[in-house]
Amino acid sequence: MTDKTNSMRFLEKHKIPYAVYTFSPDIHSADGVAEVLGLPASQVYKTLVVVREKGRPLLVMIAGDRELDLRLLARSLEEKKLKMATQREAEALTGLQVGGIAALALLHRGFDVCLDRPALSLEQVYVSAGQRGIDLRLRVSDLIRVTGARVVEATLT
Repeated sequence: MTDKTNSMRFLEKHKIPYAVYTFSPDIHSADGVAEVLGLPASQVYKTLVVVREKGRPLLVMIAGDRELDLRLLARSLEEKKLKMATQREAEALTGLQVGGIAALALLHRGFDVCLDRPALSLEQVYVSAGQRGIDLRLRVSDLIRVTGARVVEATLT
């Protein structure tokens, strides 16, 4: 059994059911996680750090088989311009390693959290537990509720 992450403790405190899935911490991508766990990449969500011109950075959760469309996301959020954080920026802003960045692990850090609309068609998704090599499966409705995620258009169909 793996040591509990802050994300797991938070979910337990709020009585939210979840399941833990572990894999090699050398896997840094959602589609790599999906492959090793035998899941469709559309169910394994990655958390991307997006920087606004003004204001706090965003944590944007999208399916592993999708690509972020910054223009579409900016329109959805009524923002003028957005840019992807570099790996170095993402790690500095979150304090977490790329491949382990998780909205659940950063709830008290003031990030605005967004979830791509296709997640609403799923009952459950897999998201990082805040550490490379550990994902959590939980209900989409619970993920939205505890993260305060705003449902957005972030990827093209």
